[in-house]
Amino acid sequence: MNTIMRPALTWIDGDFQSGIEIEVRDSHILDVRTTEQSPTDSSLALLPGFVNAHSHAFQRGLRGRGEVFTNPDDDFWSWRKAMYGLVETLTPESAYEHSLRAFQEMRAAGITSVGEFHYIHHSDAGLDYALDEAVLSAASTADIRIVLLHACYLTGGFDQSLSGAQERFDGTDLSTWWKAFDRAHQACHGEAQTMGVVIHSLRAVPIDIAVELRTEAMRRGLVVHLHLEEQPAEINDCQATHGCTPMRLVLDRLQPGPDMTAVHCTHTDAREMDAYAATGANVCLCPLTEANLGDGIADISGMRKSNASICLGTDSNARISMIEEMRLCEYGQRLRDGRRGVCVDGDGRIDRPLIDMATRAGAAALGLKAGIIAPGHLADFTRIDITAPELQAVDTRYLATAIITGS
Repeated sequence: MNTIMRPALTWIDGDFQSGIEIEVRDSHILDVRTTEQSPTDSSLALLPGFVNAHSHAFQRGLRGRGEVFTNPDDDFWSWRKAMYGLVETLTPESAYEHSLRAFQEMRAAGITSVGEFHYIHHSDAGLDYALDEAVLSAASTADIRIVLLHACYLTGGFDQSLSGAQERFDGTDLSTWWKAFDRAHQACHGEAQTMGVVIHSLRAVPIDIAVELRTEAMRRGLVVHLHLEEQPAEINDCQATHGCTPMRLVLDRLQPGPDMTAVHCTHTDAREMDAYAATGANVCLCPLTEANLGDGIADISGMRKSNASICLGTDSNARISMIEEMRLCEYGQRLRDGRRGVCVDGDGRIDRPLIDMATRAGAAALGLKAGIIAPGHLADFTRIDITAPELQAVDTRYLATAIITGS
């Protein structure tokens, strides 16, 4: 049976439009058409469902703990100590509970799809990959669409062995890891759960193995994500080992393109970022986490000028809100570049590029036909109550911007 929706306003082609009727069958949009009939809900504005392109759901268990810095001179390592402490306590049951809380918060925040960058695979029983199923089960319970971005993690740093809590991440070798990937794929629950490939980072996967992983992922038609240049130490260690930056290794060895997403790129050289953007590859920013850790603000001016794809993620899930991710992305770029924010050309509107980041760009990075209210796309929507006090007396022309900056 088909469902008919007639919201007061619908986000179509970068604007809120009235007089739109949406016909849905099962989980897909069958038709979008104009109508003269009255809205079925005069308080409702519809956006495409928000797409969270980068999450570590288990880190929801750090809520509050990651803010306590025992060493004021080295805040990141204090946070990392808390994170590894959490890792050492995880069981399939607790991983499920932490993930369920994160995914339920995402749904409440209008997030309909999540790219779960999943690298903590094992319980304390050994190399059992028991936490893979725990995360998938949590997503099913929360009724959130998930792309399980299954992470290969082999080394504790450039030319370093895994140690301590990192053994929970161990992929052993590429053959063993692919078998685990295939097992996780078989455990996916229905069409709302799919898979992607993660090269955790070039410090955790030696470059020659990363090349093999990338090649096989391309053969299988899978998206590939990796952490890249989040911390200066990663760049310095890579230069000491390889004589170049991690981004340069990506450009020279990993064939970046539209099926690849580099996460963070906080300290990436502007010229290398331009070269990366020219391939059509994606960057995922996580502004709340990057601010929480004091990492810095990525220089995305080259990405913006090339109309390359920038998406957003909640990363550590210390706070789950795509609206706040959009807002901080805009304000961070203003702090870096002045009042241009995320806009360089055109009419100077911030709502269109930011909503694209939170919807269609994230969907593209995850290989989902979502993020747009159009026939043939997934019927995933974010509902906005336009009668909320924060949005009262806002002209429709400025509603999207008001949602991002004022709600």
